[in-house]
Order: sequence, then structure tokens, then C-alpha cells
Amino acid sequence: MPEDVRRRFSKRLTGQAVAAYSGEIVWTRLSRAGWLLAQLCRLIGAPLPLEASGPAPAAVAVSEERRRGGQYWTRLYGRRRGHPQAIHSAKSFAGPTGLEEHIGRGFGMALTVRAEADALIFASDHYFWQLGGVRLRLPAWLAPGETVVTHQHLGHARFAFDLKVTHPRLGELVNQHGLFRDG
Repeated sequence: MPEDVRRRFSKRLTGQAVAAYSGEIVWTRLSRAGWLLAQLCRLIGAPLPLEASGPAPAAVAVSEERRRGGQYWTRLYGRRRGHPQAIHSAKSFAGPTGLEEHIGRGFGMALTVRAEADALIFASDHYFWQLGGVRLRLPAWLAPGETVVTHQHLGHARFAFDLKVTHPRLGELVNQHGLFRDG
């Protein structure tokens, strides 16, 4: 694994420390079903891009999430019109796979991680809803399909970010490609 990637993902943020990354979303593609899913997900905090787009400025900030010992992620994506879209989530080292991403209103996904020569690949294992001590695994028919996020090393403190959501029957719902650099 390249040193840039190791440093980025092993960084322990404490106190007021923030890791910042800037770049651009090169493209976002949404199928009709993907667009509908993104609009419905506004009810839980809009964790998906809301519209298809071409090149747009983007910034990501990562800070400590003290309660679960994880990290808060805030992504700010420029849009063709209107205000930028802000996407918030919290990652924690918990659950059956050891890594979870909480996206809002109790919804989240358990993630698996695998390393390749120049990339880390995060894939959804399952989705869940949690309220207090009650946790329910969402049935496959209610889930959006498989979510895969790839963080690929490009060298010189630069990386590519790819998000794909693929439904078993509806096919590719979301495909987003971004290029970032360490802040």
C-alpha cells in the first residue's frame, strides 16, 4: 500500500484537528432509479449526489467523532445551480464487519475493506437502521444494492474517489468519479 494512502487512513484526528482534501467531482451519473433513490434519501440526510453533473469543485473535511471513536466526514460538492450539496456521515470501527458508516436518521451500512496494490476498496456488506439499542438489518429487497467506494492512489498526495451503487435488478444507480489532493 502506498505511503500516502497509509498516512491518510491511519491518521488519528484528536481535539480540533481536521484533515482537508480539495479537488473536483469529474462526473456524477445517475440512472432514473438512482435519481429517484437520491431524492428519497433526502429524508435521511441526502447521502447520495442529488443530480448528474460534469466537473464541479469539491472539498472534504474529516474530524474526530469522539462518541464512537470514529470520524465525521463532510463532503461539499458544487452544483450547476443553487447552493453546493453537503453530505455528512460518521464512520466508526464497530458492528459485525468492524467498520460502519452512519448516514442519518439511524440508517447506516456495514462495510468490508480490501486493499489492492494502489487502492482501498470499501464495499457494503449490509444496510441497517438503529434506534438506541434496537438494530434492524434491512432486508435485501429494501436495500439500494451494493455500494462500493474506491480510494485509488495517484501519487504526489493525489487520489481518485469512485462511488458506485449497483442494484441487482435495476443495474447501476449511481456512478461518481472525483479527483482530490491532500489539503
